[in-house]
Amino acid sequence: MITRGQYETDGFALHTAPLLTPVEVSAAVEGQKAVCRGEYETGRAPQPSPWKPGDDPQKLVKIEMPQMANRAVLETVGHPEVGRAAAQITGAKAVQVWWVQMLIKPSIPADEPAATNIGWHQDRHYWRAWEEGSELLTAWIALTDVTERSGPMRFVRGSHRWGLMEGAGNFHDQDHDAQRGQIGLPEGAVWEEAPALLPAGGVSFHHHLTLHASGRNVSGEPRRSFAVHMRTEKSRPVGGKRAGLSQFIDDESVCPMIYGDARHFSDG
Repeated sequence: MITRGQYETDGFALHTAPLLTPVEVSAAVEGQKAVCRGEYETGRAPQPSPWKPGDDPQKLVKIEMPQMANRAVLETVGHPEVGRAAAQITGAKAVQVWWVQMLIKPSIPADEPAATNIGWHQDRHYWRAWEEGSELLTAWIALTDVTERSGPMRFVRGSHRWGLMEGAGNFHDQDHDAQRGQIGLPEGAVWEEAPALLPAGGVSFHHHLTLHASGRNVSGEPRRSFAVHMRTEKSRPVGGKRAGLSQFIDDESVCPMIYGDARHFSDG
């Protein structure tokens, strides 16, 4: 059981008891595979993405808004148990999905070249579509068992209390050690990393200012997941405008309310 106190103290929380059933996980994996093949059962493609069908599967697969293309993916990212857990740790009256990324990290032997690391970053650096002070978080849904060999996400405990930091906004940086040396820690801060080890169907939640990164997958199997970006009623797009990452928030067919309802939001 994850708690609000744990989330507020650490800036992240791990739900290691699966929130998705094995049947739901299997359906989500099949949905991922279909999207990777360019099979869009809804007739609607994902948003323009760094990885497209036909690209090298040995590269990091990152596809934006895949729920537009596949119903099983939509059911996964809009799972009510994920919404309830998000509300539990934030105390929110309402939780809405506003963006989704499909992430598949291929398994590549340690002695082969690869560029599949995720650099140390705070999500807030990329989320300027939202007004300062908005309550934003990510649910990272594991579709495969995530072990130390899978290249798990690593969180820096308590870093959400350090504010928006210079040098902590490069998702694509491959050299974690060099990057860490460029991040200026506040006086008295301690860098303590914690891996997000999860079973298939498990979920991690993290605050938009929590530092996180991930390394190479050498497990022998792809590491499959969805990064589901969510907001509570304590959020507002900049100027009330629907643009960039907030452009679909009025379309609940792709940005579902997963806890409470839209009456709690004031975005106008």
